Amino acid sequence: MKEGLSNLPIGVFDSGVGGISVLADLVHQLPDEEYIYFGDSGNAPYGVKSKEEIKELSFNVVDYLLNFKIKALVVACNTATSVAIEELRSNLDIPVIGMEPALKPAIELNRYGKIVVMATPVTLREKKFNDLIEKFKHTTNVVKMPCPGLVEIIEQEGKYASEIEEYIKKVFLPYNLDEIGAIVLGCTHYVFIKDIIANIVGENISIVDGNLGTARHVKHLLENNGTLTPISEENCKVTKIKVINSSNDIKMVSLSKKLIEERLKDLEWCGTIKYI
Repeated sequence: MKEGLSNLPIGVFDSGVGGISVLADLVHQLPDEEYIYFGDSGNAPYGVKSKEEIKELSFNVVDYLLNFKIKALVVACNTATSVAIEELRSNLDIPVIGMEPALKPAIELNRYGKIVVMATPVTLREKKFNDLIEKFKHTTNVVKMPCPGLVEIIEQEGKYASEIEEYIKKVFLPYNLDEIGAIVLGCTHYVFIKDIIANIVGENISIVDGNLGTARHVKHLLENNGTLTPISEENCKVTKIKVINSSNDIKMVSLSKKLIEERLKDLEWCGTIKYI
């Protein structure tokens, strides 16, 4: 174990509240860790900005998080991952973990039909994602489904907004649902509306996200680095989290806390959050 590093926090950031869904899986898998979450709602959405803007915003957030002496960085945003992850890794001397659309897990389900990837237009355009599709093109029919504006609805109206159901029905209207085997949620915001999507497309279509895989990858890296916080013996843990939002709107911080608590309840986590 690296002396002193194991007790440092993990930094997590997203363009808004979407990364809260990733944070919940991190807490579920690694409840003894401390987390600093930064939601950049003041600059959301990233998915409609230029690559240069996304990189600049990402580095600004990371510079801020480094003030907390973080031992690892989780880029809990598919768009920021696709655009900025390589440069972040080149410039930082801590582990940097990003999001990748869960295409491989969707393929491993071995379901008949197309795999539809829902994501922001930027994520679907980027080389990182298209290289991933290229790997599986001979065995799998992958369909890109850009969802411009969906992040904004979730951020501004909440996950129960009536507009969300209307939006999902509209984007799936051109598709024959019988020809779809699985849906990949290629944006962390979309995890919060997974039930709405499932109600519209039906129970025969699997819906997959990359959150659990990311959380397990973080655990693996910290173990290999010797920086994993020692595991306590309590059954129901107390996990420390600091929530920051660039909008400077207390409502966004309150929403973030509400979302993480709801998500952890869905995951049947028995611990307690201590906000710091």
